[in-house]
Amino acid sequence: MQHMKTRLALSLLLTLWLATPALFAASQLPPNARVAIIGDSITEQKLYSKYMEAYLLACTGRKDITVMQFGWSGETASGFAARCANDLAAFQPNVATTCYGMNDGGYRPFDEALGKSYEGNMRNVVKQLSAAGVKNIVLGSPGAVDSKFFGTRASFGQQNSAAGYNATLAHLRDIAQKLAVENKQTFANVHNAMFDAMPKAKAALGDDYPVCGGDGFHPGPNGQLLMAYAFLKALGVDGDIGTLTVDVKGLTTATEGHKVLSSSAGKAELESTRWPFCFDADPKNANSTRSITPFAPFNQDLNRLTLKVKNLGAAKAKVTWGGGAKDFTKEQLEAGVNLAAEFPSTPFDAQFGKLMGVLSQKQNFETTMIKNLVTNFRQFANDAKADPELAKAFDTVRTKLQSRQQALDAQARQQLVPVKHTLTVTAL
Repeated sequence: MQHMKTRLALSLLLTLWLATPALFAASQLPPNARVAIIGDSITEQKLYSKYMEAYLLACTGRKDITVMQFGWSGETASGFAARCANDLAAFQPNVATTCYGMNDGGYRPFDEALGKSYEGNMRNVVKQLSAAGVKNIVLGSPGAVDSKFFGTRASFGQQNSAAGYNATLAHLRDIAQKLAVENKQTFANVHNAMFDAMPKAKAALGDDYPVCGGDGFHPGPNGQLLMAYAFLKALGVDGDIGTLTVDVKGLTTATEGHKVLSSSAGKAELESTRWPFCFDADPKNANSTRSITPFAPFNQDLNRLTLKVKNLGAAKAKVTWGGGAKDFTKEQLEAGVNLAAEFPSTPFDAQFGKLMGVLSQKQNFETTMIKNLVTNFRQFANDAKADPELAKAFDTVRTKLQSRQQALDAQARQQLVPVKHTLTVTAL
């Protein structure tokens, strides 16, 4: 009876959490947020972490967010718990996202022992993060495996291996969610972001379109964008990039992050410091972030640069923005159209690409910094306690590495220049 009461209480708690996700997510990016992105080889691919960092720097309108990634190939939750205190000391985050479970699941069917092991290790991760001073933790579920490219695994016998391992990952998802609720932290449902988009994308683009990677579990840019979506939602970003209101009989106005340089009836010259997230060009290739956007609500939830048009005297109008043009009805324009979703190329693309290039360099350095140097300081912890000169030497190396990482961070921020663009609304 007591067991049933406990399960009922937990079920009610989960229901309340799901009903009010913003209650937790809204507080995940405090002033001067320092975000550590933590996980296994899927994190060390430095794709979803790069998309997250680009979004937090360019799309939120905030200048006080700093990001560092801590991905480690082949790692499980227990591996990170062992290195947490040492490795995070190089960055001192107050926010962390975690993504473990793909390796923890052992690529086999779920059983009680597996679940207990994962839960115990993830509890230790939360404990270690809290001890390291991290106040806001986003516990991410593992992702998903590809329904075609995961292949056949002997551990699943006659069962479809992809379906079987996705069931295992779903169990681990539920454990991560339970721990988030218990610890009053936030949960990122990475598994469902990928699993739910996969059949839709394959139905449209073919079964050979890999949502979860050509090897079945290391996603390319398309699947990694879904991961970034899940984590950014959990961090509580509002997705409102801005609203531009063009009055065809008057002046244009713009919300914060966008400045009207000049305007006349139906035309405006603008300058924006808050950018929309920009995608790769190819609408069908798995190596393009754009290819997955029709099958997930990234633009709707996180990337709304809205154009509204007032006093249009015609039933339709052509909107010209940057090098593209598209027709919309009067009703669409009055309600507002999302420029970031409607235009496959934007005036922000070139500068966004430069930002992504520098972030790639920065995150590559972070991998080298942590895996090749900082994490090895643990081996000499006792020696450093006994030898002040050795401890000082380690501090010097750590400081030098931090300075280099900060220089690359500054170089990335130098790419965040105002972007000038022109909007023209022509009645048809």
